Amino acid sequence: MIKKMVLILGIFFMCVNGLHAQEETEQKFEGFNLQGYTNEGVKAWNVNGDTADIIGNEIKINNVDADTYGEQVMNLKAGTGTVDQVSGNMFLETDVVITSETGTQLITDSLDWNRDKDLVTTKDNVTITDNAKGMVITGTGMKAQPGLNTAQINENVTAMIDTEMNEAEAEKKIVTITCDGPMIINRMEGKATFSDNVVAVQNDQTLKADRLEIYFNLEDSAIRELIGLGNVVVIRGENETYAQKLVYNVITEKMVLSGRPKLILLTEGENAITAPGN
Repeated sequence: MIKKMVLILGIFFMCVNGLHAQEETEQKFEGFNLQGYTNEGVKAWNVNGDTADIIGNEIKINNVDADTYGEQVMNLKAGTGTVDQVSGNMFLETDVVITSETGTQLITDSLDWNRDKDLVTTKDNVTITDNAKGMVITGTGMKAQPGLNTAQINENVTAMIDTEMNEAEAEKKIVTITCDGPMIINRMEGKATFSDNVVAVQNDQTLKADRLEIYFNLEDSAIRELIGLGNVVVIRGENETYAQKLVYNVITEKMVLSGRPKLILLTEGENAITAPGN
């Protein structure tokens, strides 16, 4: 728990510039900096702002630029922020952007930052961009660790993921996944889970399931396996496959279906499934 808060007041009081505090209980400063330390005296976070109004236990900051230090360094920017001096928690709004040291970025309209729990939450629309995995996720409502190693998008989720580059065709193949939510991504485990009314589309193939789990290689973030669970449907053209579980190995391109699998194949026309010989 962060116990110590050191307030470094800016270079000038507003009165130096001909301005003054509006009330006895209010102070206004320029060039604002606020720092927090762990019990061991290690710097845990740092908050900067252009100006700050101190009213009671609240500090209202303009043009917030903050950093947190721990397992990962994270930068956080916002138009305005309010710091509770008692709890150390912060509410941010207007053009909120979180960027982790790995390059993962989160954009939203407002954000609650609980420093003791190392947790950020919002009820607004969010966009998470993970360039390492070639992934862009949008949705409504979120909770995440500031380093964005774990994040949950609550509802109305859409994820666009680049699969392996096809060098022969020199193009990226993109799979688009939607679900009602929640969607949970855990970078440390290399896993993303989509829940409730999941639909994944890539080229002419569609996968539907109650739940979809995607596993990534920790070394290069490439997708290695997909697992569909519950009421699985695979559609390719007019051909359909049904099962309760699907396991697809991206490397071997092998698909295993279990739980009363059923195939419905078109046997006539251009997309028909045919067999050699008579």
